[in-house]
Amino acid sequence: METLSRRTATDQAGRPVLSYVESTRAGRPWADLARELAPGAVEVILREMPGWVISCDEDLARRLVAAGARPRRHAHVHSRDLRVDPAPAEWAETGYGVVSCDAVPAAEVFPAWRAAYPAGHPDHNPITDAEALEGELAPLLAGESYGPLLPCGGLLLRDDRVVAGVLVGGHGDPPLAGPWIYEVFRDPNPRYAGLGAVMLRRALALATLHGLPALGLAVTEGNPARRLYERLGFRHVLSSVTVVVPG
Repeated sequence: METLSRRTATDQAGRPVLSYVESTRAGRPWADLARELAPGAVEVILREMPGWVISCDEDLARRLVAAGARPRRHAHVHSRDLRVDPAPAEWAETGYGVVSCDAVPAAEVFPAWRAAYPAGHPDHNPITDAEALEGELAPLLAGESYGPLLPCGGLLLRDDRVVAGVLVGGHGDPPLAGPWIYEVFRDPNPRYAGLGAVMLRRALALATLHGLPALGLAVTEGNPARRLYERLGFRHVLSSVTVVVPG
């Protein structure tokens, strides 16, 4: 696996005050896994990183918000170590039709994916359907957002359409990076209840069979799916808050 490279921000005296992993998402510069190294990080962020998105621990986020940053997401990182706790091989058999993530056009995946995050859901994004499809789902499926998707993910078909899916990709070292579950979704119609868990078990089994070291994910505070993840062996690693620095 490729190792994520860290960058360091320094204060005006040249003293390191912040360590982070730099990326770009949806056109915004992003400082992920940000860690304060010394006092002065808030001042450096406000002065040198206007408009950036910062994902950091709760204490640093609280001070950034007090200084004018806008809170965006409070999430909990979980990981299942597949070397210590391999998933049962039989989980790979779902009993349903499953296809690869590139086998269906994004527009046909969109209805179930969008319906999985209605208004009131912790991960609901109040943007237009066109923005959600073209700006989020389509680039993710095409491997343009974070890189190519891994084959342990997939899309589940019922009633001749996509009703659930798991999208997996990522690089770096577990548990803070590594093979990563970007999306777990299912159509909220009660007839499809449980299919998200079916696809998660499949992903864990295939990841184990493919020799992946772990699977990780981030779950938003208040999302009841966290209980499912923990039942499936995902262990809490850390909590973080994502904020947007005023531009």
